[in-house]
Amino acid sequence: MSRLSFTRRAPGRTRTPVALAVPALLAVAFLFLPLAGILVRTSWGEVGDHLTSPGVVEALQLSLLVSFWALALSLVLGVPLAWLLARVDFPGKAFVRSLVLLPMVLPPTVGGVALLLAFGRRGLLGPWLEDTFGITLPFHTSGAVVAATFVAMPFLVISLEGALGGLRPRYEETAASLGASPVRVFATVTLPMVAPGLLAGAALTWARALGEFGATITFAGNLPGTTQTLPLQVYLLLQNSPEAATSVSLLLLVIAMAVLIALRGRWTGTPRDTTGDPNRRRNRATSPEDDTEPGPGATAAPGREGAAVPVKEATAVDERWALHADVTGFTRLVLDAEPGTTIAVVGPNGAGKTTLLRALLGLTTRAHAELRLGALDVTALAPHRRGVAWVPQDGALFPHLSALSNTAYGLRAQGVTRAEARRTAQLWLDRLDVGHLAHRRPAQVSGGQAQRVALARALATRPRLLLLDEPLAALDQTTRARVRHTLRTHLDGFGGVCLMVTHDPVEAVSLADRVLVLDEGRVVQDAPPADVTRHPRSPWVARMLGKNAWPGTATTDGLAPTGGGLLVAADPLSPGTRALAIIAPEAVSVHRDRPSGSPRNVWPGTVREITASGSRLRVLITSERAPDLVAEITPRAAVELGLADGVPVWTSVKATEATVVAL
Repeated sequence: MSRLSFTRRAPGRTRTPVALAVPALLAVAFLFLPLAGILVRTSWGEVGDHLTSPGVVEALQLSLLVSFWALALSLVLGVPLAWLLARVDFPGKAFVRSLVLLPMVLPPTVGGVALLLAFGRRGLLGPWLEDTFGITLPFHTSGAVVAATFVAMPFLVISLEGALGGLRPRYEETAASLGASPVRVFATVTLPMVAPGLLAGAALTWARALGEFGATITFAGNLPGTTQTLPLQVYLLLQNSPEAATSVSLLLLVIAMAVLIALRGRWTGTPRDTTGDPNRRRNRATSPEDDTEPGPGATAAPGREGAAVPVKEATAVDERWALHADVTGFTRLVLDAEPGTTIAVVGPNGAGKTTLLRALLGLTTRAHAELRLGALDVTALAPHRRGVAWVPQDGALFPHLSALSNTAYGLRAQGVTRAEARRTAQLWLDRLDVGHLAHRRPAQVSGGQAQRVALARALATRPRLLLLDEPLAALDQTTRARVRHTLRTHLDGFGGVCLMVTHDPVEAVSLADRVLVLDEGRVVQDAPPADVTRHPRSPWVARMLGKNAWPGTATTDGLAPTGGGLLVAADPLSPGTRALAIIAPEAVSVHRDRPSGSPRNVWPGTVREITASGSRLRVLITSERAPDLVAEITPRAAVELGLADGVPVWTSVKATEATVVAL
């Protein structure tokens, strides 16, 4: 019997089409053969003599001098330009980016001519430079530096702009909310986080400056010891000593390849978001209740072995700050709150919740806030001077700093000494039970721990206003309950006002003194949690609380729902009023046959979905005579009724169980 053999292929991989593989291999060969020519034609026995000859050594020294000066000049000019292109929208931005890219596509000799016409003795600025400062760039080493910078700086700008574009602004905005000035944010947060992109761009810039030829020889000439760099030396050696030219070319090839291999393809250096994915972070970190010993220099947290920590000093409140905000734009409202008030901000997506927070921070043009905190009007102040601390949904801990340094960041930005800032930061971390993690970085802690560190960082600055954007959304249920309790404890002693965006009704009820309901930028309801729970005035809030919500128009008997039908209520509103009917799922009765008796509201329907909710079942029922209705029943009742998707049923609601509120 013949034997059959099979070639196993990795899952998900397909055979490479020959029509693509052959041209690709030809391209590789086309790029490799010139380099192979240098390797084959090099006189290996004479390489040492060629590279140590006086002319080559002098040219190499000059090349290193020019390339490093070009790199320094590119960093001084290119880094701010990259930031401007990545972070600021301004007229003519596309034109400026085209100017940056132009030297990369412009023939180098044309670039040299352009430099002559700009900085030459008869150029646009050349006479002024010579008369005012005595500077003559052409045919001078400084001219070689200018030429190398002109052709090399775009590599730095493009690489760094890509890295800045990949860095989410929330890190910089959070730093500003902690009191850091724009320059401090740039130096301590932005640059460290885009360091891979900066290093990649700097390496490419230096390598390009080292190999520059056309613009240099056109603008600066080819003067030995003055402007004759290594590429120009190769050009001369080709005429008199081809073997030596090959050896010098090999040196430049090795340097270029070493730079590229060191970069390993990180051309843009896009920063990795080490805190954005809570699941990945937890996989790499310890469990939320990790009880490892504190790191060096860390203070034991309360409840652990060791001396008790005096936390009063870390949480003392010198002043209390009431809130008055008049917000206009997409989000429009007037908000007043006494010190110590916690307000939960809820509403559907696009309701204006985040816009409200960003308006209070002074970080958006969609809305403007006339903001007064206590007796201080902060409307005209920059974000870092307002005393408004912000905790984003994921915490936005700076990944290059430890938990202790993160917590001390705002204090240092306010001018507190390093030792005092670290001591206060440690006290806050201890109070939130994460003091033993002081020397770990964000990637080394769990989601719950990171959230507590972010909260400690915000509270340590003693803000006048605290903004929390879904602070517990990324946590699992067990950790969320624990952090919720911790947060409630610390908000009780907070001397300002706290606004907390949330989609969790438990958070709104357990943490907030008031619930502010927004929809399309307008206030729908502003009331204590108990009132909102009993009488929600927003369909979205009612559904968030697990209730049936039917918007419609009030009638003499109850409500005419927007989707059709009629609901009889015990306490109807004035006819014609826009209203919302609230029906608790447990108030909905489900029958297989039309019920008889007292229910005033009876509709036929069909079961469309059955889901578990704790120990009970939620049954979605659709009807042609009424809007969709959710009923909550026991599993036993579902079995007795024989409920399943598609089963016809009848539903009933007593008039006394339907609440109608005006919108």
